[in-house]
Amino acid sequence: MSELITADLVDLDLSADTKEAAARSLAERMVAAGRVTDLEGFLADVAAREAQMPTGLDGGIGIPHCRSAHVTEPTLAFGRSAAGIDFGAADGPADLVFLIAAPTGGDADHLSILSTLARHLMDTEFTGALRSADDPERAAALVRGDEPEAAEAPEPEPAAEAAEPEAETPAAEAPETPDAPEPEAASTFKIVAVTSCPTGIAHTYMAAESLTKAGEDAGVELVVETQGSAGFTRLDPALIEAADGVIFAHDVEVRDRERFAGKPVVDVGVKAGINRPAELIAEVQEKAARGEVGAPAAHRDAPMDRGGEETDGYGTRLRKWLMTGVSYMVPFVAAGGLLMALAFAIGGYEINKAPSVAEHFIWTETGSWAALLFQIGNVAFTFLVPVLAGFIAYGMADRPGLVPGFVGGSIALTINAGFLGGLIAGLVAGAVVMAIQRVRVPAPLRGIMPVVVIPLVSSAVVGFLMFLVIGKPIAALQKALTDWLSGLTGANAIILGVILGLMMCFDLGGPLNKVAYAFAVGGLANPNDGSLKVMAAVMAAGMVPPLAMALATTVRGKLFTKAEQENGKAAWVLGASFITEGAIPFAAGDPLRVIPSAMAGGAVTGALSMAFGCTLRAPHGGIFVVPLIGQPLLYLVAIAAGVAVSTALVVVLKGMRRTGTEAVAPAAEGEPQSAAEAKREPVAA
Repeated sequence: MSELITADLVDLDLSADTKEAAARSLAERMVAAGRVTDLEGFLADVAAREAQMPTGLDGGIGIPHCRSAHVTEPTLAFGRSAAGIDFGAADGPADLVFLIAAPTGGDADHLSILSTLARHLMDTEFTGALRSADDPERAAALVRGDEPEAAEAPEPEPAAEAAEPEAETPAAEAPETPDAPEPEAASTFKIVAVTSCPTGIAHTYMAAESLTKAGEDAGVELVVETQGSAGFTRLDPALIEAADGVIFAHDVEVRDRERFAGKPVVDVGVKAGINRPAELIAEVQEKAARGEVGAPAAHRDAPMDRGGEETDGYGTRLRKWLMTGVSYMVPFVAAGGLLMALAFAIGGYEINKAPSVAEHFIWTETGSWAALLFQIGNVAFTFLVPVLAGFIAYGMADRPGLVPGFVGGSIALTINAGFLGGLIAGLVAGAVVMAIQRVRVPAPLRGIMPVVVIPLVSSAVVGFLMFLVIGKPIAALQKALTDWLSGLTGANAIILGVILGLMMCFDLGGPLNKVAYAFAVGGLANPNDGSLKVMAAVMAAGMVPPLAMALATTVRGKLFTKAEQENGKAAWVLGASFITEGAIPFAAGDPLRVIPSAMAGGAVTGALSMAFGCTLRAPHGGIFVVPLIGQPLLYLVAIAAGVAVSTALVVVLKGMRRTGTEAVAPAAEGEPQSAAEAKREPVAA
C-alpha cells in the first residue's frame, strides 16, 4: 500500500489566495499521483464538506477534508502558504494547509493514521517543525512521523492514545495551563467525553486530543470516545458509571447517548472541544457541584435553553430543533403528497370523496386505483404533524422526547391546530422532558426513567397543555391563517409571493427555505384556493436558483470555474426536480453575487405565480408535476421569468468582477485570480 503522503504531495510555496484555490492546487497533486480519479468530482465533495462547517483551526491551520468515491486510497497533501489563506478560523488565516482525502470505503489502518495526524496538529512543536521544514521530503517525513529530527515533538504518540505517555506534553503546552487554575480541587474528578464531526476524520480526533491535554493540565481523569471514521469503540461501562461528568463535543448525533443518562452533561459543538477544552472541564465540574443531572444548561435557564456552544444564542438552538423536525417530516411530505397528486391526475379532483378502498375496490376500474393511491397518500400525510412534533422534541431532548412529541402532534391534529399546533407541541414536549431530566432521582430509579417515568409524565403534561390550555388558541390562530390565505387576492397575494420567493432563495435549502416550504405544505392538510397558490409559488421559486446557475454556466461559462461548469450540468436536473440545494456549490464560492441574484429571480417568480393564480396540490416534483398545476403555461412563464432575471444578474455581477480583476492584474491565470478577487470582495462591499 502506498504511503499516506510523499514529497510530490507537498507544496512548501502554496500561492493560492482562497481556500477553493488551495484545495484545487493540492488536489491536482493527488490527481498527478494517481490518488484521485476525478478532480472536479472530488473538489465538489470537498466543497460540500466545507459548506457544513469551516475547516480552519486556531493556530494557523486549515484542514479541508472529505470522504469521496473519487479517492483511490487514503491520501494527504500538505501546503505551506506565506500569505495565509482564510479557512474560517477565529484567529485569522492559515499558513499550514492539509488536504485529507479518504475513500468512501477507507480501511481502518489508514484512517487511524489520519486521526493521529489530526491529534498531532494540537502539538505546537510539531507545527513549528513543519513551518521550518526546508524541503518537501522532510515535510512529508514529519507528517508521516518518521522524521528523526522531529522525534521529541510528534513522535511520542500521545495523540493516538489518550492518557499514558503525555506527562511531558503539558510542560511544552504552557498556554493551556492558565485555563485550569484549580487542579487540586479537581484531582479526583472523573470525566468521560465523546467527540464526533460530520466526516469523522479530523475534528473528531483533534477535539479528543485537546480535551485529553486539558484534562491532564486540570488534574482530572478524562477518557474520550471518538466516534469517527477509524472506528467506534465504546467506553467501558465501568468508566461511565464511575464518571462524575460528561462532555459531548459533536456535530453529529452522539451514538448510544442513553449510556450517559443521570450524569451532569456539557453539550457543545466539536470546535468548542478543540478551542476551549479547559472551559468545558470547568463547566462540567460546576454542574456536578450543583448536583445537576442530565441537563446541559445552567440551573437558572429555561428548560429549552440547552445544547450548543456558549456563543450559540437561543435563536440558533431553536433553528436546529425546528430543522430536525422538518428534515424528518419531508420524506412523508414527498411520499404522501406525490401519491395524492398522482391520484388527482388519474381520477380527477373529486377522487378525495371516493369510498374506502378497503370496502369498495374494483380491480378493472381506473377510479379504484386512483382512490387507492389517494388514500395511501392521505394516510402518509396524517403523519406530517406528529412526525414534525416528535422530532422537534427529539432534537431538544433526544429519544425521551419522541413519545410526548408524537402525542402532542397527534393532539394538534385532533383539535384542528394543524402544522402550527404540531410545531408548538414539539417545543413544549422537548421542554417538558428536559425539565423532568433536571430532577435528581435515586440511583436505582435512573434505569427506568427513560423507559417508564419520562414518557408517562411528559405525555400526561403535554396532553393536558394541548387539550386544555394552549391547544384551542393555536387552533383558532390556525383557522384565522387558513381563512386569510383563502381570501388572498390582488396586491396582498403578490406581496406574499415576493416574500416566499425571497425566503426560498436566501439560504438555498437552509432554515428560511424550510420554513417557507413547511408553511406551504401545512396548508395542503386542509387545502383551499389560497393554500394551493402558496404551494405553487413556493415550488416555483425554489426551482429558480439551480436553473439560473445552470443557464448562466451555459451562456457565459468563462465566468465560472471548471468545477462550477460541471455542477451547472447537474443543476439542470436538480432545478427541474425542485431541489434548491443544487445552487449551493455556486453560492459557496461566490455568495455576494449568487445569493442576491437568486433572491431577485425567486421574488419575481413567486410574485408572478401568485398574480397568475397558479395552484398546486403536490408538495414536490418540480417540472414533473406541471400537468397537475392550475394555469400550467403561466406557471412555466413565471419560472422562466425568474430564471432569466437571476441569470442576467449573476452574469452581470460576475462580469463586473472579471473586468475589475483584469484592471488590477491583466496577466491573470483564470480561476485562481478570480478566486482571489472573490476573497477581496467583502472588503470592497
